[in-house]
Amino acid sequence: MQPVNLLMVDDEQDFLRTMEKRLSRRGMNVATASSGAEALDRLEQFSADVVVLDVKMPGMDGIETLKAIRQKHPLTEVIMLTGHASMNVAVEGMQLGAFHYLMKPAEINELVFKIEDAHKRKMLREKQVREDQPNNVR
Repeated sequence: MQPVNLLMVDDEQDFLRTMEKRLSRRGMNVATASSGAEALDRLEQFSADVVVLDVKMPGMDGIETLKAIRQKHPLTEVIMLTGHASMNVAVEGMQLGAFHYLMKPAEINELVFKIEDAHKRKMLREKQVREDQPNNVR
């Protein structure tokens, strides 16, 4: 399977750098953003398969960012990540199309497993879209 193109979005710079290093060592192509607005800009240049998105960020929060990602990049899978337990936010994120929801600090192996699952789902969805395209060859 091809490497995962991952966008990590979190306003905590130390956490972002640590996760970028740890996930890159596991063979993922990792880009980072420290805000929702920056994440949307990055997605215009970086074709992410999966976005790991912090819920609590200043400015555009994770839920608003998720809505924008689902609208502009509907095949990109999003994993919500938060240090602030809130079932309402988790339910809202899942209703808006998040692939999964994890609490910080997420255990690295669990996060990697969820990222790989999300990547597999994206690949299947892309394959379905390709197969559903009408064949223009006559």
